[in-house]
Formats: sequence, C-alpha cells, structure tokens
Amino acid sequence: MAARRARPVRVLVDMDGVLADFEAGLLRGFQRRFPGEPHVPLEERRGFFAREQYGALRPDLADKVTSVYEAPGFFLDLEPIPGALEAMREMNAMQDTEVFICTSPLRKYDHCVGEKFRWVEKHLGPQFVERIILTRDKTVVSGDLLIDDKDTIRGQEETPSWEHILFTCCHNQHLALPPTRRRLLSWSDNWREIIGSKREAVQRDRSGLGPLQE
Repeated sequence: MAARRARPVRVLVDMDGVLADFEAGLLRGFQRRFPGEPHVPLEERRGFFAREQYGALRPDLADKVTSVYEAPGFFLDLEPIPGALEAMREMNAMQDTEVFICTSPLRKYDHCVGEKFRWVEKHLGPQFVERIILTRDKTVVSGDLLIDDKDTIRGQEETPSWEHILFTCCHNQHLALPPTRRRLLSWSDNWREIIGSKREAVQRDRSGLGPLQE
C-alpha cells in the first residue's frame, strides 16, 4: 500500500507589524503631520492599539494618530520588516507547507483594503495576492500556525485551530509569555524550526500516534 501523503502545514502570517512595518510608519507619519506634538517613541510603545497610548498622553492625540493610519497611502507606503519578504518566499517554497497572509482591515476601510492588496503585489508579487485572507476575526480561519504581533487574539472560536506564535514588535517586547506559548523575535529567529516542529506534530496526529513519550 502506498504511503499517505503528508498533510501540508498551513501557516497564517499577519501583515501589519509582521510583514509591513506599521509602527515605524505610524511614528514617521505622525511626526510629519503633527510636528511639535508629543509622540510615543518606539521603545516606549506599550499595548497593541497606538490610539489608546496616544490618548493617554493627551485625549485629542487619539484622533490625530488615528488620522495618520486612516489617510490614503499609509498602508501602501509601509516599509517591509527586515527579512520578511525573503522568509515568505522561502516558506512558500517549502515542501508540504501552505502559506497565507491573514490580515484584518480597519473598520474605516476606505483606503486600507486596496492598499494592502497593492502592497502585497508590489513586494511579494501577484502569486501572494491570491493568498490574502482578509478578515476581522482570525479565530474562524483554519490553520496550524498564526504568526501575529497582537498578543491576544479573540473571536467567535474560543479554541482556534492554529497555534499563535507571537511576533516581537515594539509594543509587545516587554510581555512575558507563559511556557506554553512561543515567540518569534524577528525573521532572523528560528521560524524554520517552529514550522518543522509543527509539521512533526501534524504528522503524528495524522498517524494516530499522539505526542511523543519522554
């Protein structure tokens, strides 16, 4: 009997803060648009939502920082995170691996949605445009791994199918994770090892062997 083909490992990769440098673009845009206003240096960013931290500095700054990332051209002009494009291409070429870009649009999506698609085509090519999953709720998307800089991801599914790998960003680098969770420090970190270990787990589950015994 022929051996069954291994099920591909499905990797979901977030966009802003993981592929595209949202935080650096936001700070640069804020300083350009509102020179002289107080700002939050990247090393002092805390919490996923920049609007909340700016609002704590001064209430009117919340709307000002929001206007930066809601403006036309913001998402399209973001710089790639170092090593992200190369990692995505290598990951996509790996045997028994499926890679998708899983990203959430802003609620005020006038410019955001189209620019995300254009950014992917510009930096990764049309083949990756076909692999964009645009959703406000990532918990309903089926996958084995989700690489994302948001520290807590909630939605309709209490137990998503994927393991959340926290991608280190300025706003989450101070967080201590429990031993059961994994972190990717950058695209120079051990992402290949993470995918490899998940592939082994998927193959064990498929064969019915369960977890390896120590």
